[in-house]
Amino acid sequence: MVTRVPPPSAQPRSRMRILLASGAAALALAAGSIVPGMPLGAAPQQAQAADNGKTTLTVAVAQSVDSLSPFLAQRLMSTSVHRLMYDFLTNYDPKDNHTVPGLATKWEPSADKLTWTYTIRSNSKWSDGQQATADDAAWTFNKMMTDEGAATANGSFVANFKKVTAPSPEKLVIELKQPQATMAALDVPIVPKHVWERVGDFSKFNNDTKFPIVGNGPYILTDYKVDQYVKLKANKSFWRGAPKFDELVFKTYKDQDAAVAALRKGEVSFVAGAPALTPAQAASLKGDKNIKVNEGPGRRFFALATNPGAQTKDGKKFGDGNKALLDQKVRQALFLSIDRKTIIDKVFQGHAVEGQGYIPPRFSDYFWQPSDSQKLSYDPDRAAKLLDQAGYKLKGDQRVGKDGKPLDLRILCHATDPNDKAIGKYLKEWWGKLGIGLKVDCRDDVSVPWYAGEYDLAFDGWSVNPDPDFVLGIHTCSALPAKAKESAATDNFICDKTYDELYKKQLAEYDPAKRADIVKQMESWMYDSGYMNIIAYPNAVEAYRTDQIKSITTMPEAAGNIYGQDGYWSWWSAVPAAADGKNGSAADGGGSSTGVVIGILVAVVVVAGGGFLLARRRRSTAEERE
Repeated sequence: MVTRVPPPSAQPRSRMRILLASGAAALALAAGSIVPGMPLGAAPQQAQAADNGKTTLTVAVAQSVDSLSPFLAQRLMSTSVHRLMYDFLTNYDPKDNHTVPGLATKWEPSADKLTWTYTIRSNSKWSDGQQATADDAAWTFNKMMTDEGAATANGSFVANFKKVTAPSPEKLVIELKQPQATMAALDVPIVPKHVWERVGDFSKFNNDTKFPIVGNGPYILTDYKVDQYVKLKANKSFWRGAPKFDELVFKTYKDQDAAVAALRKGEVSFVAGAPALTPAQAASLKGDKNIKVNEGPGRRFFALATNPGAQTKDGKKFGDGNKALLDQKVRQALFLSIDRKTIIDKVFQGHAVEGQGYIPPRFSDYFWQPSDSQKLSYDPDRAAKLLDQAGYKLKGDQRVGKDGKPLDLRILCHATDPNDKAIGKYLKEWWGKLGIGLKVDCRDDVSVPWYAGEYDLAFDGWSVNPDPDFVLGIHTCSALPAKAKESAATDNFICDKTYDELYKKQLAEYDPAKRADIVKQMESWMYDSGYMNIIAYPNAVEAYRTDQIKSITTMPEAAGNIYGQDGYWSWWSAVPAAADGKNGSAADGGGSSTGVVIGILVAVVVVAGGGFLLARRRRSTAEERE
């Protein structure tokens, strides 16, 4: 599951690490190794002082929940909650992202690596008391393999599965059609079969009709109110140990200045931002007593996505994207007229790194940079020449096509994201000098025009996982929707045979170095195509109250984020400032067997969230998957 800040995430993606573990994970696979102001209802006014004596950690978020169903959710907010509710087969160590046990205690491939056997732990129970078994995992994967609705969010993980069985409660067997390098990185929440087998239409069920929701993760979801809050309580029976806070509340703030004010007043313990704190917000908090501002390399990218012509899997065209963008020269001309340095300096004010390849530099094994001759650096003169070559000549101060129509474009913008609005003003100025008209269309909900293909460009972004397979897969032909205007795994309707072949090749490659090389070839193709322009890699910037949170784990530990992690480490490890014997540190019995070091480290996060649950999932370009 990717934490998407898909386009629109992240996303996410996600839905988003200084030391990359996916290479290590792939190596482990190859070796067949086993690796041991808004009302909140019943929520407390103070982030930690509950009348019943329970400790509560309240997190201010901005992103809307797209679905509480793990089969549908793509936004970072939603997938982050699912990591707290359900266990995955494996997890990522917060120190360096290497693969560690989750619901599975070990995993072994056959000699030909086409059959994988997982040992399911015997000490994991669902919150209703029933044992979690291999049958739950097999049912989860089989449902995704046979039900298109259940495959909406994470279907790419099982597309290569041939057969999944559970010979015993503690043994899960997955047979593959071809080798698959992601078998220790299946970011899929395992759900309880006895609960979910009663669901009818998986494409419409949002998992929000009955509380508490049965799960086996560190927290149990107890209540949800659209665009108000998500409430969870500590799972005292969690196999790794109960969280230190009794309750965790994600409280929605569409006005991020109000969220920052709430942090100052102690009404919330933590603020993530939308998707991160703005430079002004972060600066205003520095120096405040009992408030810590963290900043670290982010796990997401900020990009412009073009509409390449929306289509279904069977090739049916729909939407009204400007046909000028079907020309590579036009797409590249647009990107040649974007001054990334100005955006980094003026909009992000230095809290970001200039964009290049599709995978952020935090994931060093997969980070790619264009060659000097390949680079689409700021060059308005070159952009003008490409537009001339494409047949869009200047007539007065306006570019006009061969059909006599002016070249006017629309860009989808998130109304809640100040970066979208600020960059939109720059684009309007820069492209205007070239003779291109631009309408910046800012909306609270960009999902409707996005899924309908009724846009020309959009501000986009995804949070990237240690293994990049998910964010690569959203640009394959198989990710396209089955029917026009339906939600699907696709990011922005890209479908190309060359890219698809490279995707299949990287998925089947177990050698880490060879796989990384193929991924970089995919990034090079994406860059040249002009379908995606990576403008920046924003830093993770967040803040929390040290008089409410004594210590918390960042990921990676040396300099990473707290919100939107690839795992549940931050909220599971967080220690109340007034910790007594009951709420001790990780070493006091609730410690992680993966070597989690609890301590306040200089670091920060990525993307916030909160929101609307619609029968049809919504989309938000800035942060969706993990």
